[in-house]
Amino acid sequence: MVLPVTTDEPYDVASVGLRVRALREAMGLSLRELALRCGVSAPMLSQVERGETSPTLQVATRIAHGLELRLSQLLRLDESGAVTIVRAGERRSGGSPDDGHRFEILTPPLPGQRAELSLHTLEPDGATGGPSDPPLHEPGSRETTLVAAGTVVLVCDGRRHELATGDCVTFDADLPHHFENPGTERAELYAVLSAGLRRS
Repeated sequence: MVLPVTTDEPYDVASVGLRVRALREAMGLSLRELALRCGVSAPMLSQVERGETSPTLQVATRIAHGLELRLSQLLRLDESGAVTIVRAGERRSGGSPDDGHRFEILTPPLPGQRAELSLHTLEPDGATGGPSDPPLHEPGSRETTLVAAGTVVLVCDGRRHELATGDCVTFDADLPHHFENPGTERAELYAVLSAGLRRS
């Protein structure tokens, strides 16, 4: 006899199904492709996604692995609730004064999150992409950046794009890229990184 998933925390079968579908589609996978990745039949996956069945612990674990998550991440047991606040003094930060670039991550490090919002400060003659910055983004990722103050230049795949305050640019973030501040005033950028989206 196979028992349904049992955990110390309650979870909503319907919301798990919607989450499985959203994650599968974000990864660009069909039902059949996910079924092959996790060893669960496509009809069973379809029932789970529609909230028609409660997956067993074994099935839920396989689905999580197919989505490159831990079981607790799939069931959102690692999260404290539907609303997560990052206070101003709790932001993750990095960068280097030597490069004239500092950044702060404004979104929380939630499991399975597919987008990240960050605030970047560029001093005059500063640039992103230094040794203390994060590595090149994963294949298929895309970035949208809003220039909140100052003027900057985006160098993406060898091409230069001049941007002024209020300009917003979207580009394939898995290409070699960096921002430069050629002006005499500090520049501020807000960047949204969407990870693992397939190019159309």
